[in-house]
Amino acid sequence: MENKQIIREIKVWDPLVRIFHWSLVLAFATSYLSGDEWDDWGSVHEISGYIVLGLIVFRIIWGFVGSKYARFSDFIYSPKVVFAYLKSLATTHPKHYLGHNPAGGWMVILLLASILATSITGLKLLAVEHNEGPLAQVTIQLPSLIAEAEARRKPGGDMEEEGEEEGDEFWGEIHEFFANFTLYLVLIHIAGVLVSSYLHKENLARAMVTGNKPIQDETDV
Repeated sequence: MENKQIIREIKVWDPLVRIFHWSLVLAFATSYLSGDEWDDWGSVHEISGYIVLGLIVFRIIWGFVGSKYARFSDFIYSPKVVFAYLKSLATTHPKHYLGHNPAGGWMVILLLASILATSITGLKLLAVEHNEGPLAQVTIQLPSLIAEAEARRKPGGDMEEEGEEEGDEFWGEIHEFFANFTLYLVLIHIAGVLVSSYLHKENLARAMVTGNKPIQDETDV
């Protein structure tokens, strides 16, 4: 008698997770590339930014009420488990997970948080620069130096203009930081997908298209 491995596929990613994933890729890329050309592409940047924010809000909700592998409870592991998984990548047989692996799960959380911060600071920048958007009439607590600058935004000529310029610069820098930080995380995420695909001998990008991932069963023959 000997064991024979049979490979079959199991549905892991539901349709909404897959639609969310690729829609976010397209919307974030569009928003990022149009960010430095406000005069010509401002409306594209703004619209794609709203789409990104809507997608993030959906994913957060779906992380609590969605299918098994979409829920945060399925892929948020303790730091100890994450480090153990990362160490296992140096071996020839790292532990396999059907859903997000421990490192990939935390990357999802970091990406959601960073993109959410990018979206919120973008809305505040839109409010400060153009007095538009849902945050146009909302006051967000700032560090004392910037709070003083915003306090000077009252009718009065130079003081008003100075406050507006400092507020624009502050929110612009924060928005740009989170946008670039998100891109940095995306690059790490892509590298992680490639490494995991190679080590586990599965195409993770394809799985996010079809929703299926391979598993191995053993049978006696």
